[in-house]
Amino acid sequence: MIKVEHTKKSGLEERLDELEALYNKKEPSVHAFLPEAARFKRLRQEASVLQRRHPYQEQRPPLYGLLLGIKDIFHADGFPTRAGSNLPSHELKGKEASCVTQLKKAGMLIAGKTVTTEFAYFAPGPTRNPNNTRHTPGGSSSGSAAAIAAGLVDLALGTQTIGSVIRPASYCGVVGFKPSYGRISTDGVIPLAPSLDHVGLFSRVVEGIAHAIPVLFSEWRSPSPTKAKPFLAIPSGDYLAHANREMLDHFENSVERLKAAGYWIKKLNPFKDFASVVERHNLILAAEAAQVHAAWFETYRHLYHHKIAALIEKGQKLSEALLTQARFEARQFRLDLSTVMDIHGIDVWLSPAATRAAPHGLASTGDPVMNLPWTQAGFPTLGLSSGTNQAGLPLGLQFTAGFNRDEDLLTWGMDFETVLRGTT
Repeated sequence: MIKVEHTKKSGLEERLDELEALYNKKEPSVHAFLPEAARFKRLRQEASVLQRRHPYQEQRPPLYGLLLGIKDIFHADGFPTRAGSNLPSHELKGKEASCVTQLKKAGMLIAGKTVTTEFAYFAPGPTRNPNNTRHTPGGSSSGSAAAIAAGLVDLALGTQTIGSVIRPASYCGVVGFKPSYGRISTDGVIPLAPSLDHVGLFSRVVEGIAHAIPVLFSEWRSPSPTKAKPFLAIPSGDYLAHANREMLDHFENSVERLKAAGYWIKKLNPFKDFASVVERHNLILAAEAAQVHAAWFETYRHLYHHKIAALIEKGQKLSEALLTQARFEARQFRLDLSTVMDIHGIDVWLSPAATRAAPHGLASTGDPVMNLPWTQAGFPTLGLSSGTNQAGLPLGLQFTAGFNRDEDLLTWGMDFETVLRGTT
């Protein structure tokens, strides 16, 4: 009688078995990913190659065997890019994004492309909020946030041009990070508005972001905060008035928890005219989107969703002089905010991550106005889940540090996360 020996599965193989079971349970209702035939056959083959390449644990790259979701405006070898649109896929081809290449070299396995709103604007895709599938996950990085919330990936790539990382992170109850403008390259990513676009990340905990960021930053500086607890400021005035009563009550409760943990917090109005900040952002967005889409839109106007078509048509009517002036004012806005922080000794701005909990239905991805000023300034922002409302939907806060203080923000974020865990 021949004895059959069963080879014990590796930890990575067992992880893929668990992931496949979870995927089959959750993905049919969440729709975080673009469809892919034989997804797990491919993943097992790639995992086998990874294991052969790095047989010894002590020699493995820093993100070995972790699963990555990639928003479908990033080019990735072996995956078509559709950008949530109906345009022919051959029109959208491009070289693999350098951030994707870097994460692959660090040992990550691509779980697949995640759903995006059309061209990362406001036309929703099919993705639902894993906390309650009758609610939006937010956008435009809808699938990336939902994939993290559903436990289907360890890390996910997204982008933010207004609020497309921090807002869906808040709605889905996960961690979102938008670095300082330009610190993660946007090459290989289909742009929406290049002077506003940021590559961002999602994870379940801050540590997951902090572990990956050194791989992606061209110049990573070991964090060395000058103080254990940063000084925080709440931006008062018209800005906060955009959040609803439920969110504001939750925000005030969270502020008290941070104060009880030893944080010094003051109120300050850094926006002389918040309406003009919003108007300037929307002008840049429309004008640059029109430039990005000029050739495609001329040929494929009939294939565009009416929401982004309206944005492009608005941008076509704006002059280059207006755009140049708005870009100049946006750069000055960054300098002005930096000056306010310096004068008042502020390390981090503290604010609601969204105007409210995730809205009901999928017709809208929600309002990104709470994220808009920090995106325009290009400041690094960390979005943290800070509790739930009575309906069980997540609520979140955002912490925004000064320009290029990403490393300090992530270090401080570990303690913010600890303090806020369990806030209601």
